Amino acid sequence: MLHSFNSKGIKSAVVSVMMLIVLVTGAAASFAADQMTSQPFTGAKVNGGTVTLTKDGGKTVLTLSDDFVVPGTPDPHWQVVDSKGNVYLLERLPIKGDKVNTSITVPSYVPDVAKVQIWCAFAETLLGEAPFASPAN
Repeated sequence: MLHSFNSKGIKSAVVSVMMLIVLVTGAAASFAADQMTSQPFTGAKVNGGTVTLTKDGGKTVLTLSDDFVVPGTPDPHWQVVDSKGNVYLLERLPIKGDKVNTSITVPSYVPDVAKVQIWCAFAETLLGEAPFASPAN
């Protein structure tokens, strides 16, 4: 049984498949641009775990990885450093009870995030930091 193929139909199918590939690749690139993961935390008390920066409706959200261990210090806080070296002390890591602020929204006045630090406000010392490959804004 022989079937005849219409060359216009084949060309149309090939063009449709190519457009689908372009759309899927573009969507994946867009998603990757809206999410970055830092290098692992290193420091005096915090070694291991990472932080992921995502864009959510125009807001920048930082989220600690599941393997991050909250340091056993009196008053650990989130702290971010922008690309110009300005430091912003943010929320406390532990909150009431045994709960932990594993995710925070970066205030709009922070222009970008070059690295995330865990800061002990009680001892006023850096416990660990996790830099990003490039500043995220």
